Amino acid sequence: METSDTLNNRDKLLLAAIDLMAEKGYKGVSTKEIAAAAGVSEMTLFRNFGSKLNLLEAAVDRYHYSGEMQMIFNEKIVWDLRTDLLLIGQAYHEIMNRNRKMILIVLKDHELSGLRDKSQKHPRQLQEMLTNYFKTMQQQSKLIPTNAEAQAITFMWMNYGAFMSKLLSGESITSVTMQEFMESSIELFARALTP
Repeated sequence: METSDTLNNRDKLLLAAIDLMAEKGYKGVSTKEIAAAAGVSEMTLFRNFGSKLNLLEAAVDRYHYSGEMQMIFNEKIVWDLRTDLLLIGQAYHEIMNRNRKMILIVLKDHELSGLRDKSQKHPRQLQEMLTNYFKTMQQQSKLIPTNAEAQAITFMWMNYGAFMSKLLSGESITSVTMQEFMESSIELFARALTP
């Protein structure tokens, strides 16, 4: 993450909003508090975002995983199922953990149901990328004939479930590490889907 010296006002506001809203809730923090924590005027917040909700929407768009995942699919895929799924899984968990405060804000506040709906574009984009990946692997005879979309959503829900379980429980219910979970689950995927 960038240091505060290199952050512009928009970035400072986004990060301050996430920190304060994670601590106090969406309704528990004012635009004045966010601006003060960011070291800018409240007018700067309104000039850049217009409202507290727009600020949070911008944070979701900026820090959610679809952009980073697009780069992985475009530049780092090697067309080996185990290698690629491990890369995707590790990136997913790293990004989700980095953004856990923002995710909790959006999940906890009932007033943010519209934002939750809008934020679904990110999982939809990941589902599309995974589905296309599985279809291409089938065309290359590296994957058995299967419903590519079903495999994509299965992989996503498995990883989302692991992330949410760790996020919400705080304590692990198992001694299995996240890395062991990913390696084991990906081995199951690879063994089941490889011709």
